[in-house]
Amino acid sequence: MSFKDNLRDELNYQGMIVKELAEKSGVPKGTIDHYLAEKNTEPIADNAVKIAQALGVSVEYLVTGNVSVKVRSADLNGFSSDDFKLLKKYALLLRKLDVLPEPVKNSFCVLVEKYGL
Repeated sequence: MSFKDNLRDELNYQGMIVKELAEKSGVPKGTIDHYLAEKNTEPIADNAVKIAQALGVSVEYLVTGNVSVKVRSADLNGFSSDDFKLLKKYALLLRKLDVLPEPVKNSFCVLVEKYGL
């Protein structure tokens, strides 16, 4: 997949619009729109880094669609590729869970444990 495809997929996955990405990354909306256009324009390195950081992914992922195990090995030691796919699939839910107050998080964890989920 191309940068355009990976960027579009990541925006959809995170439920983010181009305007929001532009604000978070500092890359003009028109520039991001250009990257998403039919021409498959690749960004300059500086913009790719800004966009990747704003999305919380690596530049390698946006360019190739692959996740560097080397980059993530310290954080995901012992995780299989299937585990990583699950983390990716539920990343938005985990981010939302992470910002809940501790008592709510604890209640959620108790509920999950109670039902063996």
